[in-house]
Amino acid sequence: MTDAFHPTTDNPLLATTGLPPFDRIEPAHVEPAVTAILSEAERWIASLEARLQEGETPTFENTIEELDDIGRPFERGWGPVSHLFSVKNSPALRKAYEAALPRIVDVGLRVKQSEVLYRAVKSLREGPEWEALPEARKRIVEQKLLSAELAGIGLSGERRTRFNEIAQELSKLSTDFSNRVLDATRAFSLVVTDPADSEGLPPSLRQLASQSYNEGRGKVRGIPADAPESTPDAGPWRFTLETPSFVPFMEHCRNRALRERMLRAYVTRASRGPHDNSEIIRRILQLRLERAKLLGYAHHADVSLAEKMAPSVAAVEEMFETLRTAAWASAERDMCELTEFAAQAGFTDELLHWDVGFWAERLREQRFEFTDEQLRPYFPLERVLHGLFGVAERVFGISVEPADGEAPVWHPDVRFFKVFDAESGVQLASFYLDPYSRPENKRGGAWMNDCLVRRRSDEGLQLPVAHLVCNSTPPVGKNPSLMTFREVETLFHEFGHGLQHMLTTVDDADAAGINGIEWDAVELPSQFMENWCYHRPTLLGMTAHYETGEPLPGELFEKIKAARTFRAGTGLLRQLQLGMTDIELHTTFDPHGDETPFDVQQRIWAKTSLLPMLSENRFLCGFTHIFAGGYSAGYYSYKWAEVLSADAFAAFEEAGLDDEAAIRETGRRFRDTVLSAGGGRHPMDVFKDFRSREPDPAALLRQFGLLDS
Repeated sequence: MTDAFHPTTDNPLLATTGLPPFDRIEPAHVEPAVTAILSEAERWIASLEARLQEGETPTFENTIEELDDIGRPFERGWGPVSHLFSVKNSPALRKAYEAALPRIVDVGLRVKQSEVLYRAVKSLREGPEWEALPEARKRIVEQKLLSAELAGIGLSGERRTRFNEIAQELSKLSTDFSNRVLDATRAFSLVVTDPADSEGLPPSLRQLASQSYNEGRGKVRGIPADAPESTPDAGPWRFTLETPSFVPFMEHCRNRALRERMLRAYVTRASRGPHDNSEIIRRILQLRLERAKLLGYAHHADVSLAEKMAPSVAAVEEMFETLRTAAWASAERDMCELTEFAAQAGFTDELLHWDVGFWAERLREQRFEFTDEQLRPYFPLERVLHGLFGVAERVFGISVEPADGEAPVWHPDVRFFKVFDAESGVQLASFYLDPYSRPENKRGGAWMNDCLVRRRSDEGLQLPVAHLVCNSTPPVGKNPSLMTFREVETLFHEFGHGLQHMLTTVDDADAAGINGIEWDAVELPSQFMENWCYHRPTLLGMTAHYETGEPLPGELFEKIKAARTFRAGTGLLRQLQLGMTDIELHTTFDPHGDETPFDVQQRIWAKTSLLPMLSENRFLCGFTHIFAGGYSAGYYSYKWAEVLSADAFAAFEEAGLDDEAAIRETGRRFRDTVLSAGGGRHPMDVFKDFRSREPDPAALLRQFGLLDS
């Protein structure tokens, strides 16, 4: 490898070693950092192209590794900006990010559309070195070629120009979409002043809503700066569309009119006024279709699946129909049960959308005799982390140690941890945990993202670093963060993603961790980890009442486990609804025609819901996964990978969940295959390395009690 590409300056975004200095990064640093990185990258790319044109024989080292070396300053300089854009959004950062993004897109296309580099990589594929390359490096070469082809390497003249214009516009539209969802979510508040309207709300929700009201004084429309201070018991209370507020409100608020108001606000989020995403959706779909046709594909879904595990749209649709058929009868029973239960409880109106969550929670409480509020005290975040890390040590042979203060952070709530091999004591990785909801500047949802990728270079081995981001219930008053069971599952889910990023043994960055893994297989470890929340020793071992220290009573665990399949058919149909809508929008829908994307939404809804869709439902306007994330024509991946994850966990069940030796042996095999292989092997081969056969969909249906349905 030639001289390392390392621009240096006092700008924190141009640091070349250590962890990102998040405590020093300001929006003003973005433009000069990006300018410096791009200038040096252009010089370096031109130098590499010149050497190859002058006759230097392409090798993995002087092409792939040099391209990775050129990309490292982007990892350290642009990566933190993208991360802060999601977790510490501000008008100044938004402006800086949006100004820099087109230039970042340009240089990405510059590399992928370089005919010199494409020919060099292609010569590797066809040359004498090929057979001697390790499997992971062969995969990297093949994926580089496919990536270039999907980036328009085969286009020229006006077609190339148009392709690049589309890429720039799509990048901007994606950012605009995300910003509008964040702004629309932040703009809505429901302030409740009448104590009668708060009856039935859990104490934790009252506390959160009271705290939200006090924090909103002088900042939120309708709450003046001199408003009297709220108390959890007397109010006023402020409710938002953020998950920790919205979900329990819909489940517990007895005032039906207020539930209706919240539900309508949620399903019309970002669909009106200055935050309206409706036209952005149509434009994104138009551009994706045009781009696909420029590349010679029928539609965007074919482009998407070219880099995925599923062989075709037909295979995805076959999975949809198999699962939909299995779930439909169960969902019908769910609705009949709920309707009868509500009627017996004295509800005389027609059961509508804003009633389902409320009455389903009442039915669940009666059937399983527990509430989320009963569980929360047993799940303080610190205890859950202790239990989660215990699972990781017992099953995968790693230890996780707090390292707070050893890394700069972007918010006081952010934690930092190091990961070690439990047997040797060698450090393997580290990660940040940003656990709590911050609706003022942090986007909703939960995700894992890479901060630094494992790679070996002339400078040694760079250990992987992950970002684990959740939006769980924050501490309220003097109480610690008390998590709902769903929040616990979400934490396990994101930690599963983190494990695959951190426990990789691949030293080439392009195939390390989640890099190079087909997107519809990347949810395997995350969904696999959720299963441990239903393993009695694991769950009881990670609970401790925040006041008494008592573990969760065994009978409560049994009720949680029994409730896992509660309304499973309805839940499965909801996931299928999202995936089927996504696929149809990116296959048969004509974005230039008279039909709207919401017509597609309504048509799929009719196949996947027992209640008719509200005419004003515009959920697509907030569907960031497919319009501002990586899941376009790929939302099906959650179910595709869940088939894999359910069958993977079945291996532990077959080994014996109470047999510690068998769990250790199976867990090490999972670590040495699924968690270590990264993108260095095809996901099906990796699965077969672990399971010694292809996946069986019956495991998923059995897990949710739908096998006979």
